[in-house]
Amino acid sequence: MSERQGPNHKPQLTYQAAGVDLDAADRTIETLKTLISRTDRPGVLGGIGGFGGMFDMAAAGYGHPVLVSGTDSVGTKLKVAFATGRHDTIGQDCVAMCVNDILTHGAEPLFFLDYLAVAEYDAPTVTAIIKGVVDGCVLAGCALIGGETAQLPGFYAPGEYDLAGFAVGAVERDRILDGSAVAAGDAIVGLASRGLHSNGYSLARRVLRETVGLDLADVPPELGVPGRTVADELLEPTQIYVRPVLAALTAGLPVRGMSHITGGGLADNSFRILAPGFCARLVVGSWPVPAVFDLLAGRGGIGAAEMLRTFNCGLGYLLYLPAAAAADAIAALGAHGAPAYLVGHVEQGERGLVLDGAPAELFRGT
Repeated sequence: MSERQGPNHKPQLTYQAAGVDLDAADRTIETLKTLISRTDRPGVLGGIGGFGGMFDMAAAGYGHPVLVSGTDSVGTKLKVAFATGRHDTIGQDCVAMCVNDILTHGAEPLFFLDYLAVAEYDAPTVTAIIKGVVDGCVLAGCALIGGETAQLPGFYAPGEYDLAGFAVGAVERDRILDGSAVAAGDAIVGLASRGLHSNGYSLARRVLRETVGLDLADVPPELGVPGRTVADELLEPTQIYVRPVLAALTAGLPVRGMSHITGGGLADNSFRILAPGFCARLVVGSWPVPAVFDLLAGRGGIGAAEMLRTFNCGLGYLLYLPAAAAADAIAALGAHGAPAYLVGHVEQGERGLVLDGAPAELFRGT
């Protein structure tokens, strides 16, 4: 039986008409379940779709575990994804920023949850983003056990979104690394970065656009790769160091501390775990610096001090260990696909970073 409608009848407003499409979200979740299953690992209980994700520590093989957690976002690197319509790697950045942090305590990442907030629901974009999260989880060996996709019409500009994540890992209590055992004379082994990773993008995007005058589609010769655009360089995903570092730890290498070179750049993070009375001395020229940093320092006119406190400058991760074990660590990391270099040592002195060599010499473009 139909309801008689008078002349002043107004159609009822629906959630979908207000900009939130729950049906589209449900359909995408069903599609993503198979993709997310790639991240399954021992310890996962249940599956995607419940109110919470569950993980069995005993099934993961831990006896006296300490949980280590971390949360982070991708930051303004997302602006490059918006401008290019390329969303398939940004999820790896989100995973990397979280798992590399908890790895510094010797923790194995166990599971990950993501938070994606969108202006409007676009299934291909959401699928591409989550594919990147899955790829990152596979590289880190952790399970994607849950997450949230929030539709917030009117909150973000059309076509824009935010992406954040939360990782939980575990380490046996007697194997926790916190840097307290690092001593004067210990070697510092640096693992190569893949470029900017996910830090310093507010400065990098502004300098490349306003000072250097480059568009995302431009191919600057300084990058040294035929056909490599500014967008290609800026969207290079953050390196995930979990597998090679855990392999080195499992092999019994006497690592005493580790640092993820993230916000604050090389200047702040190189000594971050050191106790008062110790400094990190790095040798200029002992590691390769990706060409994008030369471009920013050279044509972009960013001074060496600002480069060091904003960017990783070619080193994404540092290990501190006895000098006698440095060569073995470099070999072990390299065998697992992580180029590593002896970049300096720890010494007594005012807590901070000391460079052997002129800071400007780090960048060929200066």
